[in-house]
Amino acid sequence: MVQEEDDPRLFDIGIQLLLQGIYLTYQHDFRDYAVASLRRRVRQAMDRFGCSRLSQLQERLLHEPEVFAQALQYFTVQMSDFFRDPDYFRALREEVVPVLKTYPSVKVWVAGCSSGEELWSLAILFHEEGLLPRTVFYATDINPEALRQAEAGVYPLDRVAQFSTNYRLAGGKQSLSDYYVCAYDAAAFDRKLRAQVVFADHSLATDHVFSEVHLVSCRNVLIYFNRSLQERAIGLFREALVRRGFLGLGSRETLRFTSHESAFDELLPQQRIYRLR
Repeated sequence: MVQEEDDPRLFDIGIQLLLQGIYLTYQHDFRDYAVASLRRRVRQAMDRFGCSRLSQLQERLLHEPEVFAQALQYFTVQMSDFFRDPDYFRALREEVVPVLKTYPSVKVWVAGCSSGEELWSLAILFHEEGLLPRTVFYATDINPEALRQAEAGVYPLDRVAQFSTNYRLAGGKQSLSDYYVCAYDAAAFDRKLRAQVVFADHSLATDHVFSEVHLVSCRNVLIYFNRSLQERAIGLFREALVRRGFLGLGSRETLRFTSHESAFDELLPQQRIYRLR
């Protein structure tokens, strides 16, 4: 008898059944995530929880909420960096922030904030440009553990050298060490930087717009969605942005070939920064 793990087609069917079960049980919707990435992450979860068969993983996830909470780390990708893609942050500083400074107050949505590296980078940038006191950041993700890490702002010390390099390349005006203290092989960033941050559970797959914002920064999230979910997410960003608001995507993400492309100008194509028309 052919097992689902031996037949890629049956394995994909098993994944879809698993995702449907997760949605009906926990209301977390991964059904429109990119298939190739899902295959890899499901196999990682099977290894982590000692399941030789996909049906065993399904049994555990649907009947053991504490196991599902742990498995959420596999279904959501936690890969980020401070000032990742420095050109993006330099472009924000030089081309977008001067416009935002003309507003009496600013709202920024960091969608899919993961463990917070991008959020803290933006907070430092806005602090250096004098915008932080009149800015509200909305940092959202579907992963509660990632949100806790983002709010804590504590990162392994061995990552800080790369953080500092990126910060310098992004046009940082001080030393990154001015913003953190070291203890127990970790760097804890200044909590004053997150005084203006609202952390919230929000799903780009199922939730709706919650506020009007001037900038949406959602980077390296859409690459894990299929075309249908990308359309939905970009539609949310378009709806959330004020007239002439800004949208920043990841280096491998684009509005091209979506139904929303004509609603935006390519302000800085290389840095994937768009402006609503």
